[in-house]
Amino acid sequence: MLWWLIVIVVVCVLALLYLRAEQNKRAARELEEAQADARVAIERLGGQVYQLSPRNEAARQALADASERYNAAGGQMDRANSPVHARLAKQTALEGLYYIRAARTAMQMDPGPPVAALDGQDIAGHVDELRVVEHNGRRIAASPAPSPGTPNYHPGGRVAGRPVPAGWYSEPWWKPALIAGAWGAGAALLFTSLFAGMSGVGYDAQAFEDGTGEAALDHGDQGEIGQDPGHDPGQDSEGWGGSEGGGHDSGGFDGGGGFDAF
Repeated sequence: MLWWLIVIVVVCVLALLYLRAEQNKRAARELEEAQADARVAIERLGGQVYQLSPRNEAARQALADASERYNAAGGQMDRANSPVHARLAKQTALEGLYYIRAARTAMQMDPGPPVAALDGQDIAGHVDELRVVEHNGRRIAASPAPSPGTPNYHPGGRVAGRPVPAGWYSEPWWKPALIAGAWGAGAALLFTSLFAGMSGVGYDAQAFEDGTGEAALDHGDQGEIGQDPGHDPGQDSEGWGGSEGGGHDSGGFDGGGGFDAF
């Protein structure tokens, strides 16, 4: 009887060791697949970053953002020891590819092949009209197309848990939250001023604050996007005057520097 108990214990131990080894193999395989998937996006981004030369301020800014995402994605990959970390690196690289598309659009080039959707991009909406507001003593503009007054692009998605619509802006109003990891008290007021009543942004400031905003548009299949969210193909402007509602005084915008926490 004792020998049977010993045999049963040995079989159980061997089975446990086998299951653990299989789990380790599966985890390693999932990590390798996630890393390989991320590397494809990172390599694609790196090739574009070093091939393009900016011809205007909007393209310069978009390429600078793309380069920053490329470096960040590489650093994330170096530290990626789980599929989750590898997928974060891929998301960073995809974000950079949207900035590449934005730079190409700003230079009136074909934006290139489609890019997979970013996390949160489907709910963030997009700027579909020119809007200029006063906030804290300065003018802030949002536009669906690049211009000298709106050279700062955002591909759409979440920043510090809240949705930021895709579009071109006079300054990166989301940057304080990106740096600090939290939004200031005046962010909801600025959001209301910029986007209230805009058809491409179908949610209000409360939903923005809650992080539950969802654009009231049918975005269709978000698996692959053929154009940058918020960019209307019909607004590939001739020169810089072609953004919707053209003729606004872009010279008065504080074009990127000088923003502060809200």
